[in-house]
Amino acid sequence: MNENKTNINWYPGHMAKTKRLISENINLIDVVYEVIDARMPYSSKIKDIDNYIKNKKRILIMTKIDLCDMDETNKLMEEENNKRIDKGMSKRKTRALVVGIPNVGKSTLINRLVGKKVASVGNKPGVTKNLNWIRVNNDIELMDTPGILWPKLDEESVALNLASLTAIKEEILPIDRVVIYILNTLDKYYNSILKDRYGIDKVNNEEIEETLEAIGRKRGCLVRGGVVDYDKVYTVVINDIKTGALKGITFDRYNK
Repeated sequence: MNENKTNINWYPGHMAKTKRLISENINLIDVVYEVIDARMPYSSKIKDIDNYIKNKKRILIMTKIDLCDMDETNKLMEEENNKRIDKGMSKRKTRALVVGIPNVGKSTLINRLVGKKVASVGNKPGVTKNLNWIRVNNDIELMDTPGILWPKLDEESVALNLASLTAIKEEILPIDRVVIYILNTLDKYYNSILKDRYGIDKVNNEEIEETLEAIGRKRGCLVRGGVVDYDKVYTVVINDIKTGALKGITFDRYNK
């Protein structure tokens, strides 16, 4: 991975609060569903998650592809329920914590698991209204959490991947820098997409205006007089990511 430092120090207050609430209530949890984006499995993994989920069993779930196998998920509770039975206690619902970065697809996962039978089970003792309990069925309950990140984005590739795939707000990094990063990534790994979608064979980093001009004319980002509006070009590229128009792309790369 690219280890260049960006030293972006930022941390929305609600994310710090969410982590504190998770830490305070983690003893209620049996298993953690950590949701990551298949397009950036490294960048979307919460870097400091071990600090507040302790040693709870964890299932890593990739969104944007297939969802989890509930038969396998349920096997995690076999040991716990056997202990309860041995003590003369009844089996209880599995309580799963769902965590992930913003826009990773947690809501889609929960909706898929719950289907049309979604029902709030109310607050548990010691759990504030900020952490929402959702009943999946008679065997499992989910604790939903807001999207969270970590305080310091100090790997350039991670910061740019998060910005490119809309996990962090666009204003965190300059939009022109993010868009040029997206275009260069497409050029390097998905040149056919670059050609088909934007009508260019190569990103000209020496004369980037030339590249933006070509894209603007291909995608109709023009203002009066046929002049290319660069801001519109940036918006078009970002929206192509947001809407899923750019498919079959993975930004994280494994480098031995």
